Order: sequence, then structure tokens, then C-alpha cells
Amino acid sequence: MIRVWWVVFALVAAPVVTRAIELVSVEDEIAIGREAQAQMRKELAAFTDEGVTSYLRDVARRLVQVAPGPKYPYSFSIADYRDINAFALPGGPVWVHRGVLHSATNESQVAGVLAHEIAHIGQRHAAGQLTKITLTNFGLGVIGALLGNSGGAGTAQIAARLLANGAFLKFSRNDELEADRVGLQMLTRAGWDARGMVELFEIIRKEADRDPMKVEVLLSSHPSPRDRIAALQADVARRRGGRRDTSQFQSVKARLLKMSAPKAMPRR
Repeated sequence: MIRVWWVVFALVAAPVVTRAIELVSVEDEIAIGREAQAQMRKELAAFTDEGVTSYLRDVARRLVQVAPGPKYPYSFSIADYRDINAFALPGGPVWVHRGVLHSATNESQVAGVLAHEIAHIGQRHAAGQLTKITLTNFGLGVIGALLGNSGGAGTAQIAARLLANGAFLKFSRNDELEADRVGLQMLTRAGWDARGMVELFEIIRKEADRDPMKVEVLLSSHPSPRDRIAALQADVARRRGGRRDTSQFQSVKARLLKMSAPKAMPRR
């Protein structure tokens, strides 16, 4: 408990260094993420076609090789929803909605989405979010349980409570823009064309005008596509070349389009 009080004092006395003094260790993040992933598997309609999921994981593996931060146990799943959306849970799990694969026109766009989510995890944005939320909403008792019970009942309870209020899905504007910047660096280091990331933002912008429900969840938790494109334009212009598309992506997309349409995401 001494550790908890010291950290709380430090956070109150020096709020500008909140990110530097994390209450949540990497091990805590992984444990909470494992519990959150188990809950998500109960709540989401998972898409399990082996050919498509294997392809997505192959793309993601190349990005994980250049990811910053701790070596998390990354995993990648597809949700069978039409929405253009993706999200990262603490400690490694990433979900991509099937709508991303339907809307993308080339592989670099899909890789850009994955790079953004991996960057959230690598930059430990969830740890910062969990620290703020547990201090603000749940009090020292819950923090003590978190620090003393990684992987136990306390961790499961915290994961459930944070999932219930959507805490894992709402990063700050600065976190989102940082994930774009770091994701773009990863995208090009892994060999893809940087333009893929901004092209996907342009697709989202157009969908917002044509079919707002398809991007409603994404836009409720991210800066506008125009702002994200503007923030990356100069960096993209400096990063020439790279892989834009592959026959594997086009084969996967053709396979998807022959299947029954993905579901509309249930609204909470």
C-alpha cells in the first residue's frame, strides 16, 4: 500500500508526468487484457474463416516485428461486423472489424489500420488510460487489488468494470494522433507504402457522408479523418515507395465478397 500512496502523491503533485509514473505494469496490462479478451469473445460475433484470419495475422506479424515497446503477446481477431472499425485491448489483443477488409482497396490500407492499433499497445496507451480511470473512478482499494492480484480475481473484476464503461476503447486525442504517427513509421519500416494509412482515412471520410452508421463508432472515439490526414501529410510525403498491394489481399477480398454480408454492430 505504501507504493500506492507514493504514486498517488506523485500524480497529484506533478500531473505533467502522469504518463511517466504508471500504476499499471506490463504484467498487469497483459493480465487485464487477457480477461478483457475472454469477455470480448463472449460479446462479439467473431469471424473465423481460416483463410481470411490467417492472412490478417500474417500481415500483423510483419508489423509486430517492428513494433516499439515491450514484447507483448499480440493476438489478432476479426469481428463479423460491417462497421469500419478496429480496437486494441491492453497487453496485446487487437480486433479488426470485417468492414475494414471490405472497404480497403489495397493491402497497405489494411496494414495501416493494424499498425495504428499495434502502436496503441506498444506506446502503452492503455496503461496510461487505466491509471487515470482507476484513480478517478475506482479509488485506492481497486488500485491495491490491481497491484496485488495480477491474473487473479481482482484483475478480472477490474477488467469487467473497465469494459462496462468502454474505458479500453476511448484513448485521448493525443494518444490517437501518436498512434497514427508511430503506426506510420511501423508501416514503412515493415515495407508498405505510407499512403495506405491516409487512403483509409479518406475512405472513412467518404463513408461518413454516404453511410454514417458504418463509421459511427470509429468517429465517436477518434479525431476526424481530415485532422488525421492533415497531421500525417508531410510525413507521408517524405516516405516514398513501399508495397501497396498483393495478390493475397485481392484474393482474400474476393473470398469475403462471396460470403454472406457481415452483421450490423449492435448498439449499446
